[in-house]
Amino acid sequence: MGPGSLHPAAAAGRLRGLRTVMLLSFCCFPPLAVHCQPCRIQRCNTDYVAATSPALEETLQDVDYCIVLRAYSVCTRKMARSCRGDLVYHSAVFRIKELFGKHNCSSDGPTSSARAPSAMDPLLSEICNYNARSGFQAKFAHCGLFGDPHLRTFKDKFQTCKVEGAWPLIDNRYLSVQVTNVPVILGSSATATSKITLIFKSYPGCTEQKVYQATTEDLPLAFSDGTRNGGLKEGAGSLHILEKPDARQVEIQAHYIGSTIIIRQVGRYLTFVIRMPEDTLGTSEGSTNLQLCLHGCPQSELIQEHQLSLASSSLLWPSSQQAFTVETATQQCSYLLQVEDVYFQSCVFDLLTTGDSEFSMAAYGALEDMKALYPSRLKLHTVSKRVGSASNRPHLGPAVVALYSWFLAFFFLMAYG
Repeated sequence: MGPGSLHPAAAAGRLRGLRTVMLLSFCCFPPLAVHCQPCRIQRCNTDYVAATSPALEETLQDVDYCIVLRAYSVCTRKMARSCRGDLVYHSAVFRIKELFGKHNCSSDGPTSSARAPSAMDPLLSEICNYNARSGFQAKFAHCGLFGDPHLRTFKDKFQTCKVEGAWPLIDNRYLSVQVTNVPVILGSSATATSKITLIFKSYPGCTEQKVYQATTEDLPLAFSDGTRNGGLKEGAGSLHILEKPDARQVEIQAHYIGSTIIIRQVGRYLTFVIRMPEDTLGTSEGSTNLQLCLHGCPQSELIQEHQLSLASSSLLWPSSQQAFTVETATQQCSYLLQVEDVYFQSCVFDLLTTGDSEFSMAAYGALEDMKALYPSRLKLHTVSKRVGSASNRPHLGPAVVALYSWFLAFFFLMAYG
């Protein structure tokens, strides 16, 4: 061997090292690195299918579909190098070209995201926000249940009902709500809500099915599975439970259906209120028409047209906690409620029928929730504005008081006897 010659073993080792360097250069430095990274075209396909699933078809207008399609195209272009020899990739590219032509979409324009592979995230965020989908033009409806129990329907009809046991308030394609009412006084038809069960139905891309249940013993800050949101990362903010300063109050925000729910614990019972868009109120497939929020209470469960004359009376129910007359009940309710509307009347009614002073807080809480969720409806059902304390009202003569006392006693005996 000459002076510059290598030993055969050393030459073989150097050759192996050179081959390793060449292989690494081929795999890791584009444009030679065609097959070094795995093809991830399935991620693009999955995002596209999720954004165009049948459950979301009604929310996707033509312009939105073009945005989805452009995002799909961007995602596939990001995969071009790693998927050059993949048949699924080429099939997707060919299909995208067909869909652009079929839906008259331009390849230029906004996409849901400029990054891959999660190109659908901003679009899903929009789909999971009802206000963004509706352009903030939606009309909303309100339903509430409180006290003994008083129902304000989506159509702003106010009723007082018996409805003992389990009853559906709402049952549509997005949400089911059921309440359980129990007797307040043994032997009486007066009832109040002891349990509320909510089922938020699965909405692809926004939330899994979630169940929330409140009882008089437990007003949890989580769904039944222990989570506080919808469970899907993309739509994490589409459904969540808010932590309120008041430990006896829970607020649930369902942004994907534009709805807010507030549940309060007042004394031994619960109150419920919801604000929903009118176009989400329909009946779900296979459900019955028995939805108290939508249709009101059945005729057989109605106690009265909700009117109660405010006059002095010494009516006392058996087993009542306290002896309320119409006069003392009116004074109690006057401390909390400033307008003599249906909430004021409900307060007086409940104190007379239950003898439980906590029911005045149920009416007050229901009114506060109404102010927070639907202030434009407060003018409905208003009887008269208060001009002062109870002592400033016109005095009723003894004959009138006796007549009202007889009327109220007869009414309560007929309703609850």
